[in-house]
Amino acid sequence: MVRQNPPKETKEVIQEKTVPTAKPVLSEKKMTNTERINLYIAKFGPIAQKEMEDYGIPASITLAQGILESGMGVGRLAVEANNHFGIKCHKDWEGDSIYHDDDEKGECFRVYDQAEISYRDHSLFLTQRERYAFLFQLNEKNYKAWAKGLKKAGYATDPEYPEKLISLIERFQLDRFDHVGKRNKTAIKTLSNEKTTQTAQVHKVEKGDTLYSISKRYNVDVEVLIRENAIENNTIFLGQTLTIPNL
Repeated sequence: MVRQNPPKETKEVIQEKTVPTAKPVLSEKKMTNTERINLYIAKFGPIAQKEMEDYGIPASITLAQGILESGMGVGRLAVEANNHFGIKCHKDWEGDSIYHDDDEKGECFRVYDQAEISYRDHSLFLTQRERYAFLFQLNEKNYKAWAKGLKKAGYATDPEYPEKLISLIERFQLDRFDHVGKRNKTAIKTLSNEKTTQTAQVHKVEKGDTLYSISKRYNVDVEVLIRENAIENNTIFLGQTLTIPNL
């Protein structure tokens, strides 16, 4: 008689465990835009702050752009391509790509393995293009000037782009992420100093490249490559642009 009871108890326990599993999905679908944005900020705020430390781009600006360009993290490019900043392929991109309607139909956008790589590529995109160089003469905590400067440099075609960024920053107090410690001055100097940019070589990471093979090709120590490009965990990715210093 004792052996006949366990099957009933086991069945009841299984039912109790399986019933609640659908609740998180339902609650996520009912999230408001404010809740989605706060969730995005909690996840990517520290990453934006780290990018500010390494490259001097206000974390508030990076976060506001990420929220806006990625559709609060749930837009197609963010979900399918981990592309949080709407960065298009351009002629120097050799990584994977996805096609999406933007200013024109079927435009080519970059695909990343992780969202964090999208954040790093955003930093590289701004620091390695001459048209954005004037931004780095602005005060890092002057998010209004940065927002207007991005529009002036042609980052977006939307005439209200600066106002949208500023609105997000002020509504969600994103400027609290702009208070960071000592930045990686070596990385900033290498990527934004005009003289260095003019004389240094540039290498686009191709399939099969490693830090060791690149260092041998240009006769530069691996440690120098890592330091000058602020590479974390000795990891490089396809299509990444590396600055090769002339020693």
